[in-house]
Amino acid sequence: MPHTRIEGFPAEVRITEVGPRDGLQALPDWVPTEAKIAMVNDLIAAGLRQFEVSSFVSPRAVPQMRDAAEVFAGIDRGKGAELTALVPNARGAARAVEAGVDAMVVFLSASESHNQANVNCSRETSLTAFREICRIGEEAGIPVQGAIATAFGCPFEGDVPVTAITELARAYADMGITRISLGDTTGMATPLLVQERCRALKREVPEAAITLHFHNTRGVGLACVYAGLLEGITRYESSLGGLGGCPFAPGATGNICTEDLVYLLEESGVATGVDLEAVFAVARRMEKILDRPLPGQVMKAGPRLTLHRRDAVPCAAG
Repeated sequence: MPHTRIEGFPAEVRITEVGPRDGLQALPDWVPTEAKIAMVNDLIAAGLRQFEVSSFVSPRAVPQMRDAAEVFAGIDRGKGAELTALVPNARGAARAVEAGVDAMVVFLSASESHNQANVNCSRETSLTAFREICRIGEEAGIPVQGAIATAFGCPFEGDVPVTAITELARAYADMGITRISLGDTTGMATPLLVQERCRALKREVPEAAITLHFHNTRGVGLACVYAGLLEGITRYESSLGGLGGCPFAPGATGNICTEDLVYLLEESGVATGVDLEAVFAVARRMEKILDRPLPGQVMKAGPRLTLHRRDAVPCAAG
């Protein structure tokens, strides 16, 4: 690892692993509950400390998440990991409180059309529901975090004005939600958009603690992380092996890969506290469980200084 870091980058970054929720939610084949639990426990052992574990949504809408309470019950919480879950309404919040979540995450889309597709209601209806969730969280002593999907563009409407982001962030902050994630639901983010939205949010809602959530749909997910680092953002969400993709967004592919993100950060002199080789091992086990290769890159090639025997490859003839 370099002894110095890239100028302008923060000294350390906190990674939230969203693979157990965002990574698995759209898979058509059932992933066993014990495999989900083992995935989280193994990643805790690898040094990750923030997780989006599941979502307390209708099992009819997202069947893969129907075991949310059982997954929470099986996780080893002795090492201080923060375990969160998505909650869409008061019923989901009550289930999340009962399961013992460390924080609840509410979510709505920056565009009206995607909010209708994603949660079957208007943004204003979502915000009204969130006020009740905040009340439930306050009574239970559980903080509420907020996510804004399609924050960099909508597959139905195209460009999303930056004012839509700041207005929703202000609505969150007014209900006491100050940890806010900007979600790149269909991989429409670019470094310029990241710069624009981070600066606008810091200017208009200075109390907001920004998290960035990128997908790699168009191959620039880590370039967007680079832009976020230059803006001083220290919280990022990623998924083991690059799993993921919103089931309600056309063309959505996986989240940025946790291993690739850790590699970028550590090679840039930014501390993560994560054992990269241990994460590789978890990703390889998940490939076997899911019976398909995962899109992560560094797990295939190894770190930069991975060496090979010369006789392991054929020599050029002539």
